[in-house]
Amino acid sequence: MPGRDGTGPVGGQGRGRMGGAKAGIGGECVCPSCGHREPHKRGEPCAEKACPKCNARMVRAT
Repeated sequence: MPGRDGTGPVGGQGRGRMGGAKAGIGGECVCPSCGHREPHKRGEPCAEKACPKCNARMVRAT
């Protein structure tokens, strides 16, 4: 809040990186094609993983 003039974000916190909310730790990686699920590992984006069953790219599910 520059100059403390009330122009900063409402509620004291902004949104997550790249404009969206952060997913945080935990959750699962899910295959959109076959539905295979596996635990999300910290530092390993789901979108960079290939499904072990059908080789499609995984997506994050919380």
